[in-house]
Amino acid sequence: MAPIISEPQFYAVAVPAVIFLGLSKGGFSGVATAATPLLALYLPPLEAAALLLPIVICQDVISVKVYWRELSVWNLKVLLPGAAIGIGLAWLFAAHVSDDLIRILIGFTALAFVANVWLRPAHTAPKTRTALGGVFWGAVAGFTSFASQGGGPPFQVFTLPQRLPKMVFVGTTTVFFATLNLMKVVPYFMLAQFSSKNISTSIALLPLAVAANFAGIWMVRTVPTAVFYRITHILLFVLGSVLLGQGLRHLLVMR
Repeated sequence: MAPIISEPQFYAVAVPAVIFLGLSKGGFSGVATAATPLLALYLPPLEAAALLLPIVICQDVISVKVYWRELSVWNLKVLLPGAAIGIGLAWLFAAHVSDDLIRILIGFTALAFVANVWLRPAHTAPKTRTALGGVFWGAVAGFTSFASQGGGPPFQVFTLPQRLPKMVFVGTTTVFFATLNLMKVVPYFMLAQFSSKNISTSIALLPLAVAANFAGIWMVRTVPTAVFYRITHILLFVLGSVLLGQGLRHLLVMR
């Protein structure tokens, strides 16, 4: 096996990132949005997303087995074609832009998600869903997931207003992102984002990821989520601000 990343600074951000991923795959949808911004503090953003992908796919296997019976087939039918379009666009985007622009994209996505959560009225009537809206938000989710494993915010913009039953929402989220993550494997290979060192590091982090996955499954069934999400949103706001600032500062220095 190839040597793994050994720097302590890497694990200072990788360990909480993997825990966030596991909790998200266990059912706390949206928490994973903080994972790549954390890891992008140490690695180039696209490399960070690629390093997390093998971990995410292994977690998907566990989560799909638990939740696949409870999902909204209609939502998957309109969201997944859009996700394929978004991944294709992100592949073209990532091949022609700098890491700093991707940091800006991730930071902006994180801040937009937090703003949507904080500014949305607490009690609103369920909104009417449309196929066109599903394709659009699926494309945005595919694009941001490819660049940053941050597809949760646009997915939630479309699905949360529908007020789906809790377990149907969790099952739909699980199957959507499991499918989307498999779509990303070939484009990441084509962009040369998988290195033997990163894959070995992903394998080393896998036991922690699986443990966090099962913790998330337990928590989504037994623990109220309001406080947990509040902390996550604050963290995501801070990380998004840092990444946005890093990207803008580096671009200004280059000029």
